[in-house]
Amino acid sequence: MAIISTADELFDSDVYVDLGHTLRIPLHLKCEGFNFAGSVKLRAATSMVASALRLGLIDEHSTMVESSSGNLGVALSVVAAARSLRFVCVTDPKCNPATVKLMRAFGSDVVVADRPDADGGYLTARKTLVRELCSRNSGYVWLNQYENPANWLAHYENTAPLIAKAGEPMPLVEATPMDEIVRVHERDSVRMCRRLARHGFLMGGSTGTVVSGAARWLERHDPAGALTSVAISADMGDRYIETVYDDAWVRSIYGDLDKEQEESNG
Repeated sequence: MAIISTADELFDSDVYVDLGHTLRIPLHLKCEGFNFAGSVKLRAATSMVASALRLGLIDEHSTMVESSSGNLGVALSVVAAARSLRFVCVTDPKCNPATVKLMRAFGSDVVVADRPDADGGYLTARKTLVRELCSRNSGYVWLNQYENPANWLAHYENTAPLIAKAGEPMPLVEATPMDEIVRVHERDSVRMCRRLARHGFLMGGSTGTVVSGAARWLERHDPAGALTSVAISADMGDRYIETVYDDAWVRSIYGDLDKEQEESNG
């Protein structure tokens, strides 16, 4: 039994979904959405805030600021509420309206960068607005997820050991940054999400990408299913009800994916 005192305390349910049973994919999916922020981003948020407090970069008089398109903003909102800190999330028009309402429900302020970058995106615009807010307000502190080592250290120190705790690393295997990059088309990500949902697993958009890419990799490299493989599901699918899981929205963007799937299977 897990007992926590504040909403930002991480507890791990140790839930893995064996996709071999339902989808015939030899893959175990580690579900990271079972916390009060609803995603794996709570790990990074907790780590960055704890690091900033420890280093004296923020205190009870500071206002944390971060750029986010969704999940990290919610996670930082949870941490800020749990620790009685102030938080401003700089997001953009692509952020799900329900996510914006969720951040505000936790007591955070949300500022929208409504003008896209020169290339049509919003990341640079969000970061520029963060810098402007910090320059105008002396108590504002940018956590800077893009360059903050506490972001990735959260997974190095916590996520990876949790996955590796039932086994022992091979002594002759050397760690490398990456062995291969698998690119997944957005259509395949959405299709996989909806395929998972038909078996009762309502997962976030990135999970469709991860599972689709992993399935392709395993089909090429492990056709016999000899490996024990694990992938991470970053969040659950409730925040994607009006997009990935909405038939009208999917048809307007991608056409009839269900029909395509039937034809490919037939």
